[in-house]
Amino acid sequence: MPPSPLFSDAHKPHILVVDDDDRIRSLLSRYLRDQGYVVATAASAEDADQILKFCLFDALIVDIMMPGRSGLEFTRDLRECSDIPVLLLTALGETADRITGLEHGADDYLAKPFDPKELLLRLKSILKRHQPIDRQISEISFGDWVYDFDRLTLTKRSDNDHENPQIVYLTSVEGKLLEAMGRQMGKILSREELARLCGLEGNDRTVDVQITRLRKKIEDDRSYPRYIQTVRGQGYVLKV
Repeated sequence: MPPSPLFSDAHKPHILVVDDDDRIRSLLSRYLRDQGYVVATAASAEDADQILKFCLFDALIVDIMMPGRSGLEFTRDLRECSDIPVLLLTALGETADRITGLEHGADDYLAKPFDPKELLLRLKSILKRHQPIDRQISEISFGDWVYDFDRLTLTKRSDNDHENPQIVYLTSVEGKLLEAMGRQMGKILSREELARLCGLEGNDRTVDVQITRLRKKIEDDRSYPRYIQTVRGQGYVLKV
């Protein structure tokens, strides 16, 4: 059973360390926590896949040489649905190996053995280049709509009825979709990334069906949606 989301320290960067070496995972967890990060760990690419279905992270630290699916294969697969920063760790330090890692979608590459301080500097650097996920917000507003993440309520207010807002009930999947897009307002999220963030099983059509149902509840004209817009060939984006 994957761990519950680790977002009580909302203002801190959240890092997932993926490495089959118990010693490395323990070392990095302690060090990064001491530096103010919230850290989760996975012992394999498969474990990381499960954790990523339930949790959002600001960056991943991934070992290349793992049994089963390698860190390179994991990073390549991840890039099909997410642009989350990835720092690769490996015992292979040749230039050609570094280029291979970058070609697979990594943001940076660090050879073992490494100085934890250097890893920290590289991690800070890639985090600066990527917009962090805003977990401190408790609600989002778009148009006349307000969605409360904690209460899981969607309300619509009008100028003529401030005291009695319209409450719209969402399914758990619809709520997860709205939260995923709302926490990254204005950013295009692919169908694959939305499926991962919401724990949806199935193909792209599954996401499309859920988006259609959500639009029925919030859009005045579903043929020309104002809020949840389709970006052809890329995915969906929530507009203010």
